[in-house]
Amino acid sequence: MKILLIADEESKYLWDYYKPEKLADIDLILSCGDLNPRYLTFLATCSHAKVLYVHGNHDDRYDITPPEGCECIDDTIYEYGGVRILGLGGSMRYNPHGNYQFTERQMRARVRKLWWQLRRKRGFDILLTHAPACGLNDATDLPHRGFQVFNDLMEQYRPRYFVHGHMHMNYGQKIPRRDHYVHTEVINAYERFVLEYEP
Repeated sequence: MKILLIADEESKYLWDYYKPEKLADIDLILSCGDLNPRYLTFLATCSHAKVLYVHGNHDDRYDITPPEGCECIDDTIYEYGGVRILGLGGSMRYNPHGNYQFTERQMRARVRKLWWQLRRKRGFDILLTHAPACGLNDATDLPHRGFQVFNDLMEQYRPRYFVHGHMHMNYGQKIPRRDHYVHTEVINAYERFVLEYEP
């Protein structure tokens, strides 16, 4: 299965210089947030792939203009082609008025509400978030600090992949595209990355 991972910045390669063959072999598109809803609608329209997304910290606009033909998987485990994807969007809370910002305690409360899904699905294969995990490709400033509960989820359920956004690779901090945490491969989905998912 070929999965297109996207986050934070619209890809000119796909949007401005679109050619049908660029998306022809993509089976699934996963968005980690902070993207123009029209961009997600475009990808859903111009490919045969299912588009799933979680919210980024700047995605209040989705409340007014949600991406068409796409599905939000925040706070759920979505199964596609036998792949179980757990979605947890949003970033660390740094603005009292941000809809998709959470304290560590609030994010843990969201995870606790998933206990039945986690039990019924027997875990998950991909953890899809906007923010990174604590101490793993994150930063020390509050807006870009990662969540410890993401580390806990990886340690307990051992998913194959943890896919996040939020950390722009053009920030100049030498943020790696791929990394590892315990038994999980970590991927920063900034702009675009194609994952070859083997069963």
